Order: sequence, then C-alpha cells, then structure tokens
Amino acid sequence: MLQAIGLTSTPRRDAPPAVNDLTFEAPPGRVTALLGAPRSGKTTALRLMLELDAGRGVAYFRGRPLHRIAHPAREVGVLLGDVPGHPSRTARGQLRMLCAATGVPVSRADEVLDVVGLAGLGDQRLGALSVGMDRRLGLAAALLGDPHTLILDQPAEGLSPRENSWLYGLLRAHAAQGGTVLCATDDPKEAARTADRVVTIGAGRLVADQDVTEFARTRLRARVAVRTPHAARLAAVVSREARAARRSVEVVEEAGGRLTVYGSDCAEIGDTAYRHGVPVHRLADEIGDTGPAAPPEPASLRRTESAVALSELPPPIRVRPARGPLRPLRYELRRSLGVRTTTMIMAAVLLVSAAVSLLLARTDGTALPRVLAAWPALLPLPPAALGAGLLGALSFGDEFRYPALAAARGTVPRRIGLLVAKLTVTAGFALLLAVLAVAGGAQSLRLVYGPELIEMPDNAVALAASWAALTVGCAWAGLLAAGVFRVAGAGIAAVLAVPVLVVPLVRKVFAVPSARTVTGFPERLRELVARQLPQEADHWILAVARMVAQPVGTALALSLSALVCAYLFTSLRGRARW
Repeated sequence: MLQAIGLTSTPRRDAPPAVNDLTFEAPPGRVTALLGAPRSGKTTALRLMLELDAGRGVAYFRGRPLHRIAHPAREVGVLLGDVPGHPSRTARGQLRMLCAATGVPVSRADEVLDVVGLAGLGDQRLGALSVGMDRRLGLAAALLGDPHTLILDQPAEGLSPRENSWLYGLLRAHAAQGGTVLCATDDPKEAARTADRVVTIGAGRLVADQDVTEFARTRLRARVAVRTPHAARLAAVVSREARAARRSVEVVEEAGGRLTVYGSDCAEIGDTAYRHGVPVHRLADEIGDTGPAAPPEPASLRRTESAVALSELPPPIRVRPARGPLRPLRYELRRSLGVRTTTMIMAAVLLVSAAVSLLLARTDGTALPRVLAAWPALLPLPPAALGAGLLGALSFGDEFRYPALAAARGTVPRRIGLLVAKLTVTAGFALLLAVLAVAGGAQSLRLVYGPELIEMPDNAVALAASWAALTVGCAWAGLLAAGVFRVAGAGIAAVLAVPVLVVPLVRKVFAVPSARTVTGFPERLRELVARQLPQEADHWILAVARMVAQPVGTALALSLSALVCAYLFTSLRGRARW
C-alpha cells in the first residue's frame, strides 16, 4: 500500500505551490494512474513522495516513509525521465554498477536485461540508445532490486504501440504478484486503458480518485459512435469536410465497420452521411474508452483476460542484501572503471610526465627528485598531481552530471559510506598514478640518457612520502570541492588554488619571524598519550611535521580541512539515503 498524505511543495517566491495538500492511496495488486495535464504537479508529487524535493507531507510505503527503509531499492523502483547515466557507459555496465550500490548479485543485471528485451544490447553505450531502449533500460534499473512498489513518470513516452503493450503487460504482471504500481500520465485514454484506478489532479490538487470504470464513464471526452458498412468512405468524407471547415475532428476506424469520431456530434455526422449517400446503422453519442457495442468491462475482468498476455518478470531475490562497507566501495570501483575516462587521464598523465622528465634532464640545474616527478618550476603542480586532482573532481562531478544513485538530476546521496569509498578509491588511483609516473620517468631516463643518471637519494623514504601525500591530497581536494559545489570544474579550481593562492599566503605567514619553536614536540606528545610510544615514532613524527611545515603541505592541509568542514556542513541538509 502506497499512501500519500498532505503532500505540499515549497512555493517559489509568490507563486502558488505546484502540489497543494495532495492525499491519495495506491493499493497493492493494482495499477494506479496519476493523471493530470502538463504542469499539473504530477512529477512534483512523485518527487515529494520520493523525498527528492523539499515540502510538507509524507508518503508511506507499506507503513514506512522512504528515509526509514533500510534498503530503499528493495522497496521502491523508480523511473523519472531518461536514464541518468554516463553516455559512454554500457547498458550492462550501468546495471552492474547499480547492482553494487543496491547490494544485489551482479548476475541480476543480465536477468533484468533479458526481461526488458535488451539481452543482445548489453554492450550498447547509453548515448547510442534510442528512446524506446532508454525507457526499457530505465525500467530494468527500476526492477533491479526486486521492489514491491514501482513509481514511473510517463513510462510510455516515446514508445511505439507494440512497446506500449509490452510495458503495461509488465506492469500488470508486477501488480498481479501483489506489487504496487503508480504511473503518472497526461493521456486520459491511456489511463483508462491500462490502469485499475485513476487519481486525477489539477493545479496540484486532487480532482478525483476513481475506479477506472467510473473514470471512463464520467471523465473521458465525448465522442460519436457510428456503425456503417462503408466505414472507410464515411471516415474520409468526415475528415475532408473537417479540414475544409478548419475544425479539429479525429476519426478512428475500428473493426466491424465501426467509427469513433471525436470533436463532432450526432447531428453533423448524420447530415454528412445523408449528403453523401452513406447508410448508417447506428449513430450515438458516448462517453468512455470502450467500444460502442459493449459497456466498459470491470477492472477485475480485464485483469483476468490480460493475464494471458502478462510479460515475464525477473526472478525474485531470495536473500536480502546486507549493509556493509564493501557495497559503496564496489559501486565506486565500477563507476570509475566503467568508462574510459579514468584510463585515458592516467595514460595522458604518464606520457606528459615522461616527456617533461626527459626535457628537465637535459639541464643540470634541476634536482633529480623534480626530474622524476616531472615538476618544473614553471608549473604550479606536477602532471601526476593535476591528474589525481582531475580524477578526484570527476569522482563527484560525474555523480551530479549523470546521477545514477537517485532519480533526480543533481541529487547524490550524502552518506559517510559513499564519501569514504570515494576517498579510498581516489587515493588508490592517485598513489598508482604517482608510482607509475616516477617509474615511467626513471625508465625513460635510463633508456635515453643511460642508467648513471639515476641515483638513490639519502632521503628517498621522506621524498616518497611527500610525493604520495601531494598526489593524494590533490585528489581529495578535487573530490571534496566537486562534492560541495556539485560540479567537476570546482574540484579542478580547488586543486589549482592550492599552489596559486594558498601557497603564497602561507609563505607570507612563514616569512614573519617566529617567537616560538616546536622543539621537543615529540617528547611532549609522548607525555600526552596513555601508553609509551616506540622510540622510532620520534623519527616519523618529525618527518610528518617537516612535511606539513612545507608551504605546499600546509596549504594543502588547510584546503582539505576547509573542504571537509564544508562537505560535512552541506551533508547535514541532505535527506537522501545510500
């Protein structure tokens, strides 16, 4: 049972709310249509139920609001608009990424692809899908978690009549198994043909809540039912005269010599048939969506007859997914590796780093660590650090540009598990990029200039730690800034701001004479801890202190601290769940 109680959207400025005190129910085992003209508040009502828009009221899914459900994807399947995925990602890769986020087996992706008729198109990229295939993929994503409730916004938009029949056969099969289906539509005939109950709204308010038989009898537009042995001739004559008179008349030919005429009346059709000598056996005004020969059929009878044509559903998931730290980590790995952007960025960074290292080695004035890091004095950051920052910025930037975790553009669940997973994966990519850049630079130098150029410095461990901290810090700065400002460009700007803006400020602070020193800091730190630190800890504490004391290290630490605080502050306002 889906219950919407008092849904009211937050109005913009002086405009009235798009949805105002909307209350209705969608019972299980039935297909409910949410009918309304364009801009009547249908989509806003669905977003309020899914807690994607701010407002008042509550929606209960089998007695619980969405934010109280431990596994939302197992309770509600959603299709709002197009499939929000990266255009370079494949259909199968998109579903497998969502499998990791939902906590269901990866094999579920192939099962739902087969059910929606995309089994042979799993390797098709999202950007190349047609409208019909995109809607099928969206329905596959909605069915991925084997939900009890399906919420769909204009699911048949852009589909052919044959695809329409298949779609509603699938929805009716879901309802026949005890599920709840709520579809928003603006076509009254479609609502009467496919739904068991029709909830009509206008200007954000409830207009009517009716059984489909009552709806077809009272709310569909009037028409003229005609039976004649010359149906095609009469249809052509009526259409020609309507065009000549510039009137909007729709003529629908049906089986058995029947015509359905919208936009006219019995007197006009009778006069036209008389003038052209067309015999008429029946002429009557009707209201409804059934044939003129029979009254509207009860919804229970239509469900029984359509049970033969019910579409196949994916098999149920027997085991409920367990929550754990690996679920967001698997999602982030599949999100990062599901497109070629990550590998292309890393390959470009390695090529640029090798080329810059070779150019720097031609001069004697550049130290070996800077040569291996490909960091000339002209660049604010080495290519590896910039590449790591770009990967971090895209980690959250792509979420807001192609949101796959929530059914709304720009909506990304702000959960600590997702943040930790993104920090972990971006740190791993940054470290891999740092190691490969140094190794590639060293190998290039050996190949071009010989092995005598490469000498292991005495402080190699400290240099390696500083190099790793720089790349990881840039990756995290890009990640957090993109998460706060919801765009990848902000993440890249935050990475560049560290050497361009923050480092000069830090150097000015360091240029001021200091009246205090940190001499004896390890000993004082040892006194504060409850247990004795090992003697080797002094060396590592001093090494970390020297690293942070560098202008770049201090600037990066300050930037990360500010971005973490900003991200946590913005997270307090989010209601979406991971």
